Amino acid sequence: MIDSDDSDPTAPKPYAPSLSPAEVERLRVWHERAYQAMRDRKTSNVTHLGRVFTVPPHVFPPAPMSEILGLAVLAQVRPRDRVLDMGTGSGVNAILAASRSTEVVAVDINPHAVVCARQNASAHGVSSRITFFESDVFEAVEGTFDLILFDPPFRWFAPRDTLEASIADEGYRALTRFMAEAPARLRPGGRILLFFGTSGDLDYLRGLIERSTLTSEVVAERQLTRGAETVRYLVYRLKAPPSSA
Repeated sequence: MIDSDDSDPTAPKPYAPSLSPAEVERLRVWHERAYQAMRDRKTSNVTHLGRVFTVPPHVFPPAPMSEILGLAVLAQVRPRDRVLDMGTGSGVNAILAASRSTEVVAVDINPHAVVCARQNASAHGVSSRITFFESDVFEAVEGTFDLILFDPPFRWFAPRDTLEASIADEGYRALTRFMAEAPARLRPGGRILLFFGTSGDLDYLRGLIERSTLTSEVVAERQLTRGAETVRYLVYRLKAPPSSA
């Protein structure tokens, strides 16, 4: 859960779902199905936006619905941008960004993901443009950025291993910390592309965005229907003021 300080009214409060108990249970079932499918994976080659990525079983693979984030990355990255890919996973978005920019930093809390992403970058010929290392949110990250990319875990459940941590962020600790620290990591006019969906607590994210100093707009949206379930996926573009003055 998120630490809080009762003496500070601006301090984050412990996360409590904004969803009904029935919706929470529905997401637990969705989550468990997704986690078990990930655990059953073998090392495979995954095609994503026309590029092939090798993904071992202990690393989150690129999902078809996250293509809307990849397309936004390709549309938004400028040649002189310094880009940060937070939670890089198999390196997909860092590699897409490096097809446009020469200065990309990519981090992940999962050491297996960092190794995987570095290998994929080498296979795509962009290793010289990307610096990879482990980091828990901004803990090991230095400097400011023109563009930050973030595809966070959607659920707030406690992860059982590093693989599940790619889709589960207990109490939204990492998401809350990201939204609190990200504005200070943006250069004037800097942007964030943030991917999220209704298979998480979207209202909680919206509250974090509303309390930030960043402007917000949805730049991409897609729906997935599976049986009786329909999930909306969105890419938010958050933007810092043009000047820090």
